[in-house]
Amino acid sequence: MHQPRWNTRAERPADVPAIHDINVAAFGTPAEANLVDALRADASWIVGLSMVVTDARDRPVGHALLTRCHIGDVPALCLAPCAVLPAHQREGAGSAAIRAALNAAREMGEHFVVVLGHPDYYPRFGFRRASTAGIRLGIEIPDDALMALSLDGARRLPRGEVRYAEPFGI
Repeated sequence: MHQPRWNTRAERPADVPAIHDINVAAFGTPAEANLVDALRADASWIVGLSMVVTDARDRPVGHALLTRCHIGDVPALCLAPCAVLPAHQREGAGSAAIRAALNAAREMGEHFVVVLGHPDYYPRFGFRRASTAGIRLGIEIPDDALMALSLDGARRLPRGEVRYAEPFGI
């Protein structure tokens, strides 16, 4: 299958409706789209870390979001949600958006990222089981679903409980 070359960039104000639609289409409910909208209005929002992947005509087809969270008292980022329009899933658009978001975070001097997601997908970006570093959540989840990444190999992941931004409700 031919895989298009994706373009990535930080979200622009004009992208907000498309990002909402991408999340609704990808997840089949408005919950994640509403979460993104709530995060955009929250103190956890960091300008430049909401990334879109666009087609050749600069239309957003995918989205990855990093917002502020904490591991114990240490500032970190949360990767969520990540979404791609169903017509473009399995074409590398999601991976392109995630890599762009992680690179932008690294360039901003961020150090740590956590993700609650599929344990077969996120390790390709360097994520590893968080529990092996002493990172946990305050809710019951499968142990392999919470993963963490140090954006700077010289820094060890901090230990502690992940505290998400208020809109996550965790």
